[in-house]
Amino acid sequence: MDFLLSLFKGTGIATTILFISLTAFVGVLLGKITIKNVKLGVAGVLFSGLFFAHFGAKVDAHVLHFVREFGLILFVYSIGVEVGPRFVNSFRNDGLKLNMLALSVVLLGFITAFAIHMIGGVDPAVVTGIMSGAVTNTPGLGAAQQALIESGKPDDAAIAGMGYAVAYPFGVIGIILTMLLVRWIFRIKIDKEVNEYNAQITKNQQKLEGVEVAVTNPNLFGQKLSYLKNFVDKELVISRIERGGDFFIPTDDSTLEKGDVIYGVSAINHIDNLKIKIGEVTIGQKREISGSLAMFHVLVTNRKLAGKTIEQIGIYRRYEANITRIFRSGMEILPTLDTTVEFGDTVRVVGKRELLPEVRHELGNSVKELAHPNVIPLFMGIFLGVILGSIPIFLPGLPAPAKLGLAGGPLLIAILLGHKGRIGSLDFYMTPGANMMLKELGIILFLCCVGLSSGGQFVETLSKGGSAWLLYGALITFVPIFIVSLVARFMKLNYLKICGVISGAMTDPPALEYANSIAPVYAQASAYATVYPLTMFLRILLAQTLILLTL
Repeated sequence: MDFLLSLFKGTGIATTILFISLTAFVGVLLGKITIKNVKLGVAGVLFSGLFFAHFGAKVDAHVLHFVREFGLILFVYSIGVEVGPRFVNSFRNDGLKLNMLALSVVLLGFITAFAIHMIGGVDPAVVTGIMSGAVTNTPGLGAAQQALIESGKPDDAAIAGMGYAVAYPFGVIGIILTMLLVRWIFRIKIDKEVNEYNAQITKNQQKLEGVEVAVTNPNLFGQKLSYLKNFVDKELVISRIERGGDFFIPTDDSTLEKGDVIYGVSAINHIDNLKIKIGEVTIGQKREISGSLAMFHVLVTNRKLAGKTIEQIGIYRRYEANITRIFRSGMEILPTLDTTVEFGDTVRVVGKRELLPEVRHELGNSVKELAHPNVIPLFMGIFLGVILGSIPIFLPGLPAPAKLGLAGGPLLIAILLGHKGRIGSLDFYMTPGANMMLKELGIILFLCCVGLSSGGQFVETLSKGGSAWLLYGALITFVPIFIVSLVARFMKLNYLKICGVISGAMTDPPALEYANSIAPVYAQASAYATVYPLTMFLRILLAQTLILLTL
């Protein structure tokens, strides 16, 4: 037993790893406790670390610092790769409006924090930690602590962690209270908001639909299918043709005849064009594919095909089969001849049943290949992110240059790589399971280290005036999101979207969980994902700026 006691009382690497693991284990269990449909989630790890540090857990500061920074890098990189493919698309429709509202929340929070420092005389490290906790932004805390350490103030970095921990609980609860308050002030009826959202989605519908198009345009009679494909390439993907009650998979040389019915895939906004160019269109009738034809899904795991276009792959030229849809990162893509197929895509193929094995073999369809970890782009991205994060950014009025840091640099690189998808033969695909594992591991390691490094003086700090930090944190949390929520509602923005925007502007997954529980639609999650990347980037940059402004 002596060796066990010495292990717990030591300060070496083994002891540090022991306490990090114990903190993570207890914290994850604590985060699963649900009260009134609200739970701490991963923040339970932070309070677990504070608890063990308060009762004397001794850890190696150097090991703790490395694990904290590396965990932060893994977390932000996985977020960037996840949101990258949808980053540009998020600005369509009302994405710009939502991001402007989120930007207002971020700037108002920064102004409130700076005012607390100037008027209340609160220490810069404290107010920066409070600001990060009040907006539940862990990477922002990491960036601020890095700036403090590089400025030769490691003790202030620990104080910032304590400020974060004090302000964090109301950072979660305050967002939920704001949602309830706005709902009460405007007498909002959730059913009405859901109906309005669904009506808007239908109006702007881009979802792909199965269509049947009767060939009634005389100009197409006798024309080859290749002519029609070029004519409607961006609007219709042809899967098969019905002629005289029989179905067949057409080739480019197939000739169109009067009375043919083309079965394929299109989007609602293309229907009118198809009516003009081809003939009468019937939408969404589900017809079972039977006989010699079949519809099947194939995973693209053949790396030789990844990055090539539908035309370059040429499935439709070599087989009696057509790729009719592509599923990628939660998006459904209408495949034109110029559409690129990426590693990890799922494609829907309609073709001769007997050709199924050959098509699957050519495209890959290997779950084993898909599950193989793609680590080269991961470390390449981290390498580039660290370099980018270390580049000084000279901003007017700051006594020292800001940096994107170990949070902002990898995040920005990951967003770019996720959006790009590939560079040459190198793809940046990461399976959802691997991405989730990296994200959870990274944030847990970071919060473990923040708690263990800050908890030794946490209770003492609270007892000696730290209780005022709670009030400061509440102001930074409540004032910006309440003002922006009122403005957004006066702008006639859907209440469910408002909930998603303020959750995303505060980078707060627990608040999003509550928002999602209000109504079973995607308005909240969609708005959250739209504003999250820009908000995260600004939170990281402004946390450092607040430190540098007050040096």
